[in-house]
Amino acid sequence: MPDRTPTRCGLAMMACLSAVLHTGCSDWVAVVTTAETIYFGGSILTMDGDTPQYAEALAVKDGKILFVGEKDEALVLTGETTRVVDLQGRALLPGFIDAHGHVWNAGFQKLAANLLPPPDGDGTDIAALVGILKEWAELNRAAISKVGWIIGFGYDDAQLAEERHPVAEELDLVSSDLPVLIIHQSGHLASMNHKALELSRITADTQDPSGGLIRRESDGRTPNGVLEEMAFFAPVFKLFADLDQEANEKIALAGVQAYIEFGFTTAQEGRATSTVTETWRKLGRDGRLAIDIAVYPDLQAETDFMLETGASRTYVNHVRVAGVKLSLDGSPQGKTAWLTKPYRVPPAGQSNDYVGYAAIPNSAELEALIDLAFENNWQVLAHCNGDAASDALIAAVTKAAEVHGNVDRRTVMVHAQTVREDQLDRMKELGVIPSFFSMHTFYWGDWHRDETLGRERAYRISPTASALQRDMRFTTHHDSPVALPSSAMILHTTVNRTSRSGDVIGPDQRVNAYIALKSITDWAAYQHFEEDSKGTLAVGKLADLVILDMDPLSVDPTTIRDIRVLETIKEGETVYTAPH
Repeated sequence: MPDRTPTRCGLAMMACLSAVLHTGCSDWVAVVTTAETIYFGGSILTMDGDTPQYAEALAVKDGKILFVGEKDEALVLTGETTRVVDLQGRALLPGFIDAHGHVWNAGFQKLAANLLPPPDGDGTDIAALVGILKEWAELNRAAISKVGWIIGFGYDDAQLAEERHPVAEELDLVSSDLPVLIIHQSGHLASMNHKALELSRITADTQDPSGGLIRRESDGRTPNGVLEEMAFFAPVFKLFADLDQEANEKIALAGVQAYIEFGFTTAQEGRATSTVTETWRKLGRDGRLAIDIAVYPDLQAETDFMLETGASRTYVNHVRVAGVKLSLDGSPQGKTAWLTKPYRVPPAGQSNDYVGYAAIPNSAELEALIDLAFENNWQVLAHCNGDAASDALIAAVTKAAEVHGNVDRRTVMVHAQTVREDQLDRMKELGVIPSFFSMHTFYWGDWHRDETLGRERAYRISPTASALQRDMRFTTHHDSPVALPSSAMILHTTVNRTSRSGDVIGPDQRVNAYIALKSITDWAAYQHFEEDSKGTLAVGKLADLVILDMDPLSVDPTTIRDIRVLETIKEGETVYTAPH
């Protein structure tokens, strides 16, 4: 009997034939000799499976992965025009997928005055904020003359020396003639100077809106400049609505740039207006988008738009309306998240039984919105920071599922910061995906321990290990512009959970680096209904790739935050290269 064991050449040919079958190409010789790019010589981590799997080489053609496997077999695909890339020990992974963020607002953050505290900015005290705003105003006179406002983003009262919000009188030091608006790092609060309050028609006679609060002077009437939730959203949405198309596009593209610098090949527009949605569509039609944008319009504000537009699983020019967004409460660090038990230290002027508040106080309204989304088969992303908000979402989803069914809807509880063990059980039953904001453990871990939640609840924020113990797919995110869209910090905080002071915020909720990577690749693709085309390195999937200077699985976990993105590749084309 002849020996039928395949030779090395035979294995290569079979690999090539497999590639042909997956790509649907009839001229297999052409495929064998015309791979556009072949990568080898580094840690090629496929992210396929429950444990780490590495390949020696990966080949790309026509924007898709042509081959994943051994180097010798990949090199059979080399042709005259093939680019052969030696990774020189660096790591190649699937491109990162934004499980929750606001890419347009990330652009706004990139262009506004940077008021972030260290390590991301210099916003250490109120005097520093005033100085940064003055300097920004001096350098951005053209933008101010067009928009009419001085705007800053990212101050955090938890990190300011004064441990409070700047008020109107202090922002008047920046300018008393021009309106000044500074947005809290959470994106749920803001402060204005007196000119901005005047232009926003916020006076002593203005009542607090539903789902919001205007903070007052000691007389209980005069606005002090600090606005919470809907009290802030209404004037800022009007400001954004007054931006022209050119400004909207500039902001959007700045957001894309911010994302690709951190290795993201799919971005999320996590609470879009119709104007921002149309901006993304126009940029797509004009061929100006480097990565995919999954848009989730605000269902409350854009119901008519969604009924007219609908949602789609297919990208057109790198854009799709993927579903809808609802916000059920505010932020724990801003003490506006809706809890079932009181805050450890209530905000000034609130009683000791203060638990925050609902963004949609009427439960019937919330149930109607979830029902509408289920009826139209729109995926729901629901912002729930507090466990009372999580209860409300679970109840509304349960009711809608009884009427419309609940097969493979992939409803997402965004943040799920204080979600309880019993709530995770119900979420698993309902197929609700938790998308955790583990970066809180670093940025606000100490604040949650000492100010907002107390030690017991703080140590359970973003309970990734609890979800994993239930065999739940979960994702993690940066919620940019609340934090910079840093993939490294997502991974670092999910693995280490170390606060600014060095305290480990919930050691039993830590997970390993491979699971953390799954949450921004494979499982994030699943959350977006894109697991057939993204999230792992497999033949036939999009060649959405990222090259890192180090393999996250091979470094000391405490140094993951230092990993740098060297190159971001979308469908085989390099869209970002790090400066040398």
